[in-house]
Amino acid sequence: MIDNLKFDCRLYVLVLSVDPLRIYLFKEGLARFSTAEYKAPTKKNLSNHYMHLTNYAINCRNKGKFVFNKNLEDSDQGHKRTFTSVLEYITDNYDDGDKKCDMMMHKIEQLIIKTMITVVPSLKHYLNIPNKA
Repeated sequence: MIDNLKFDCRLYVLVLSVDPLRIYLFKEGLARFSTAEYKAPTKKNLSNHYMHLTNYAINCRNKGKFVFNKNLEDSDQGHKRTFTSVLEYITDNYDDGDKKCDMMMHKIEQLIIKTMITVVPSLKHYLNIPNKA
């Protein structure tokens, strides 16, 4: 969490080639934040979508709470932020923040690679790419 708000990150991957597999991760992404401070789920707050969900379509309806950034200078504020602003937050607010970011990015890259490897057979089938003998 950042500022007691749940968030998720959206990263963009370009699949340039399936065989051979060639993928690129764009350096920038998007972080979407909830508009209500997080509290552990209870029967009372479980239906508070503004607290538990990060969807833009939901949180932009939270009148008076949703903050929309209109320029890049505000990329570290509001409820839609840049992915790099999240990395900067981690770097600035945690011991060994740079190291933590490097480890996190390595894990994200590995997850992307492993995910792509699992779908390559299906992609090759749908794209009519013959298997190499």
